[in-house]
This record gives sequence, C-alpha cells and structure tokens, in this order.
Amino acid sequence: MPIEQNQVVETIQMVTQQNLDIRTITLGLSLRGCVHEDIDVMAQRVYERLVTAAKDLVPTAEQLQREYGIPIINKRIAVTPVAEICGATVAEDFTPIAIALDKAAKEVGVDYVGGFSALVQKGASASDTKLINSIPHALSVTDRVCASVNIGSTRAGLNMDAVLRMAEIIRECSELTADRQCVGASKLVVFCNAVEDNPFMAGAFHGSGEAGEVVNVGVSGPGVVRAVLADMPKTASMTEIAEAIKATTFKITRAGELISREAAKRLGYQKGILDLSLAPTPAEGDSVAEILEAIGVGQVGAPGTTAALALLNDAVKKGGVMASSSVGGLSGAFIPVSEDAGMIRSAEAGCLTIEKLEAMTAVCSVGLDMIAIPGDTTVEAIAGIIADEAAIGLINNKTTAVRLIPAIGQDVGGCVDYGGLFGKAPVMPVNKNAGTVFAHRGGRFPAPINSLKN
Repeated sequence: MPIEQNQVVETIQMVTQQNLDIRTITLGLSLRGCVHEDIDVMAQRVYERLVTAAKDLVPTAEQLQREYGIPIINKRIAVTPVAEICGATVAEDFTPIAIALDKAAKEVGVDYVGGFSALVQKGASASDTKLINSIPHALSVTDRVCASVNIGSTRAGLNMDAVLRMAEIIRECSELTADRQCVGASKLVVFCNAVEDNPFMAGAFHGSGEAGEVVNVGVSGPGVVRAVLADMPKTASMTEIAEAIKATTFKITRAGELISREAAKRLGYQKGILDLSLAPTPAEGDSVAEILEAIGVGQVGAPGTTAALALLNDAVKKGGVMASSSVGGLSGAFIPVSEDAGMIRSAEAGCLTIEKLEAMTAVCSVGLDMIAIPGDTTVEAIAGIIADEAAIGLINNKTTAVRLIPAIGQDVGGCVDYGGLFGKAPVMPVNKNAGTVFAHRGGRFPAPINSLKN
C-alpha cells in the first residue's frame, strides 16, 4: 500500500499536537559468528560486530527524523541471547560480554542493547545457568545493557526452578544498585511466551529464526488516541469508541510503516516487524491510563478498567493489521506504572493495586511492568508474583512479563525516580502471605491442555 501525501500531513499534526512518535528503531543482530571458547576473544568479536553493523543506525534515524518531522525517540540494538553463544566458553562469569555490549552501544550512540538473555522455559543448560548468575553483576557495571529470561511458554509449561532463581536475581539486581535507585532491576524482564522480534526494552533479543540483520520499528501514540476519544460525546457507544481507536491506530501505524521501510532501505538490512504498542511516557497527555479514563472509567484501577483495556488492546491490533502486513512484536497497549503519569497518580491514590494490574495484564500486551515494591519483600513473594503472571500467559497463550523493582530501604509511600522515559515508580504494597512452600517446590508446571495443537 503506497504512502499518500495527505497521510504525511495528518501525521505531522499528530506529532506537533498529540505526542506521536516512533518510539524506537531497533536493529536486530545475530552474534552466532562471535563464538569462541575464550570469553575475552568472544567479547572483542561481539564489540566489533556491533560497531561495524550498527555504525549507521543513529545517523540514519536522525536523518529520517529531520526529513519527515517525526520524532524517533530511541535507537536500540537487540542481539542473539547471549547464553546461546556462550556454550563453548569455559568462563563462569559472562559479564565481559555485557561490558563489550555496553562499550559498543556507547560507541555507536544507541540508547540500549537487549539480549543479555537466556531461554529456559523447559530447562537450563550450563550456559543458561551461568548467564543468569551473571545478570546482577553485569547490570550493575553497565549502563545500556538490558537482560531478559524466558521461564515459561504455553508449549513447554513453566520452569518453576527458574521462577525462584529469577526472584533471587531480581532482588540481587536491586541490592547491587541500591545507591542508584535500584536501577539494575529496571533493566531486567522475566517472560512467559517471549517473542523473538520485540523492539522494546528491556525485553528485546534477536531470535534464532531471524535473519542476520533485521530492522524492527516500534511506534507509539497514546496521546493521539486520547485526543480523539476526548472529542467524542459521552453518549458514544462502545462500538463507536472501538471504531475510533481502530481508525486512529491505522493512521499511526502508517507513519511507522513509512519509517520502517526507509530505515531498512537506507541501512541495507532486511525490514522486520512493525510493533504498534501504545507505550506511555511520563509526559502529560501521553498516558494509556488517560485513554481508559477517556473511555469512561472514573479512575484507572476502578471497576471497568480491565474491560476498557481489553477493548483498547483489541482495537489497536485491528487498526495495526489493516495498515501493515508486518505487524509483530508485542503490538497492543503497555501499562508500565512508572512511565505513565495517570497510573502513577492512581497508584499513589491507592486506586491501582498490583492485584488489579495483574488482572489487566490478562487483556493487554505485556505484564507487570516497572512496578516498585517494598525493599523487604521476600524472595518467595516475588517468585509468587512471577508465577502468577506467567500462568496468565501460559493458559491464555500470550506474552506476559514481570519487571519488578524491590526498592531497597524503602516501604510503601516511597518511590524510585529515574527521570526521562522510565519516570518514577511509587512503592506499591505487596501481599505478605506468600508463605515459604510454594516457591520452593520446584519442578515443571506442565504445559496446559490447549498447548496440544498438532
């Protein structure tokens, strides 16, 4: 479908008035050619791979922004899960790879590199275990590296040993960066049903089924959707609301399609997916929570919130697939607490709880995201939250995730404040009755009956 001039003009209006942006151009890179038994040799190969393949990423994105007038907020790289390329090394600590990734990110000017990752949904190899054990130190000594671990899938079930270990790792990440607002935990995601082409951080990695170099684009525009709904009468039906969201996201996606085509063409790499995800920012008017309130919910977290979010997520997907044949990634609505001004307000007011957020994740694109919890929250409670969230993804055959930040030294009423896109996360209460048995049972939570598709 060709890009029409009137679509470009309308897009410029969305940019100047309603916070439309290209949230990220993410270059996916395979690191399979970097394998070596010596960790230092491999780290050097990883560094050279990134600085060579991504040298034009930032200049190209900046040129596209100047030409089309659409802000491109982040330039990122996603790499092969590091655990998969480290099987030959005898090293116990994979931090040198993270340091190489961080150094390369700074060299080429990208904001983040994702892929310090392991996929352990059915079991962990020696390399996976070493990678997971390396995460706290790696994230504490780097600035731009993000990590993720997939602990379950609908086809495999849940690796409950990994659930407990990741709860311990999350806490260790916070403890090692307690003097920096526990930032280590903010760069770590625990997934169920992780996708291979996600351009968003902290969970991006370059899947094994991808080409050597792929350009994936994430487009966002909650402010645009909110503005359209704010102009609709209170008498508008849910059908009319859904149609308005669908039509608006169609237009947003066309802007992303344009940038995606041009970026891939100029970089000389394969065009990947277009991820249409309403990803909020702390800026006023750029909030998913405010979209739900524009639909008619009194305050996000109140009764009706989950239904409104389900309608939003579905309409976003429908609008996106009409506009591009390459829609992928996560595509839908994100609900990161610290990055959404409306959700911050509701959490501080006690209207939005972790339990309500968990219910909302059953109908949106991801999971419990950027949530600060009391610093004394037990590992067993964190493991229970991970297991609950993963179970939602497992049974419903969808991606779910957990990005929790134990705020060391803080309790409910405190907050961690990162500024920028990460915003600030008020410390939310956690149910203290997790017990000590469930998290330590271990083993594998069997795949559900609906996993049998053949």
